[in-house]
Amino acid sequence: MLHIQIKDNESIDKALKRFKKKFEKTGVLRQLRSRQAFQKKSVTRRFEVIHAAYKQKTYGHIDE
Repeated sequence: MLHIQIKDNESIDKALKRFKKKFEKTGVLRQLRSRQAFQKKSVTRRFEVIHAAYKQKTYGHIDE
């Protein structure tokens, strides 16, 4: 269970935003959606490779 301490003079909107960020980092929703339907490991791996190639093509020219 996530706990968010509301600081002095902090609006509810800011506290809710911090809660949403913390919840997203846990990955609970992503895991729930992935478990709704079984996906073979080969399909998952293929998606990861395609996604990595897309990222490389899109952001590959940017030098850090």
